[in-house]
Amino acid sequence: MKSSSELELKDVSRESGQMTTVGMDELMDLPLDVAKMPWKPLTAEQQDKYCCVLDDLVVLQIPRPKTPAEEEDLVNKFLDGMRKLFSSQDNWPYLSLLETSTEYCAQCNSCAESCHLFEATNGHEMYRPNFRSEIFRRIYKQYVKKEPLAKWRYGDTDLNWQTVARLGELAYRCNLCRRCAQTCPIGVDNALIAREIRKLFSQELGINPPELHEKGSMLQMRTGSSTAMDPQVVRDNVAFIDEDYSEITGYEFKTPWDVEGADILLLHNAGEVMAWPENIAAFSIIFQAAGLSWTLSSELAGYDGINYGNFYDDAQAMRVVRLHAQAAKKLGVKKIVIGECGHAHKAADRMQPPEFNVPRESCFPLLRDIVMSGKIAFDPSRNNFPVTLNDSCNVVRHMGIVKPQRDIMHRLCPQFREMYPHGVNSYCCGGGSGFAIMSRNNIEIWRNNISGRKKMDQIAGAFADCLGPETKKYICAPCSNCKGQIREMLAHNDLMEKNSFQYGGIVELIVNAMVDVKPGFIKWEEE
Repeated sequence: MKSSSELELKDVSRESGQMTTVGMDELMDLPLDVAKMPWKPLTAEQQDKYCCVLDDLVVLQIPRPKTPAEEEDLVNKFLDGMRKLFSSQDNWPYLSLLETSTEYCAQCNSCAESCHLFEATNGHEMYRPNFRSEIFRRIYKQYVKKEPLAKWRYGDTDLNWQTVARLGELAYRCNLCRRCAQTCPIGVDNALIAREIRKLFSQELGINPPELHEKGSMLQMRTGSSTAMDPQVVRDNVAFIDEDYSEITGYEFKTPWDVEGADILLLHNAGEVMAWPENIAAFSIIFQAAGLSWTLSSELAGYDGINYGNFYDDAQAMRVVRLHAQAAKKLGVKKIVIGECGHAHKAADRMQPPEFNVPRESCFPLLRDIVMSGKIAFDPSRNNFPVTLNDSCNVVRHMGIVKPQRDIMHRLCPQFREMYPHGVNSYCCGGGSGFAIMSRNNIEIWRNNISGRKKMDQIAGAFADCLGPETKKYICAPCSNCKGQIREMLAHNDLMEKNSFQYGGIVELIVNAMVDVKPGFIKWEEE
């Protein structure tokens, strides 16, 4: 097993043992009391069953080949999949971007300093974005494109089952935040390469994280939601939320369902119904108070904006997008509005088949317009506590929706302060690309130790003048994955109690400031 300083690209082909590890002494220190959690040893059963050959965690659970024939089959299927990635017939949506990122990297490694994983590990070689990409490029040029003298021009890579398994796992040592692509002076997109490797493993080898596939895409298409809530269950839950929060807020409201011809079909992340019902209630209160024509849909998947295929598989992503578009078409709504879910924004905007052509937009410009319209009376003093804003990578960096959220903050939050850096330059929360719902095989430790570390550093910096339990502080994270990741980081380290942190979305802040609602919609742990 190699340390970061010893690690070389050729080590990806080592025939035995774990390639590397990240020691606790290699993790960046933080102003907050965030524990450095030792890795749990993988069991003998896990190591016999899966390819545990990269580091201390296992995301993909690639079956370990038992015979030379199985080893050869894994390599050959991988090569078949790579050929399809570079085929205009099989990968026309992403081919030009993939070819550009494969052919034109200048090896400057500007991407490394932009990566939150690289920073969190104090520059561990495995987390240099170009480490994974360069292995991919070498395999492509030597074994698929078969360039003359490729092994001498770019470096020789022995393509064995260990190489394939390690590259597959390396695609899941990335949150797909694309901060590296934004930093690259020529636009090379290492996150795209990671995502294409994930797609290859899913679509060609049938290997994917169970949380995203069986418990995500497949469950959603079977029952209507990755939460397993069918239409009747979700309607019953929302009816209970309406009743409960009408009493809590003193504001009577009712969430509309299946209204034909409504202006707006609102697509929530259905996880909010179960984990953060106050978010569902807040949207309904705001939309009713603003007099909007809107509805939810009880069609299959029409009430759940989640689209995990966005992280690993084009085919699954497109199937879910079609279900969303079909629900909108059936009701005859004018547009789809995406609630506080980052990846749902990108999937809905970028993947909808042209034959549907249902207009879709983010909730944030609409919420900004409502807040600024004068239709609702606000008392910003109700939000007179320190507030910072977490920028969802999919919403802000990928989609360019930056200003509406801040307009709301400046209007309703007297003590709003930015994280540094923020906007399109902000760092990933650490739960992006599906990790927020994974907690097995040391993944939860990885999220605490590595992927979420830089975001905790940003939060500490934003509240540097008021850390400690004396002052109540609100982390506004208008994205379900971000909230899930931040919740776990705060809970694992008792930071809500130690620092009087609360977290939630942007609609909660809006309702908290509404004059027609009882004070105290946002509550802290002790309340």
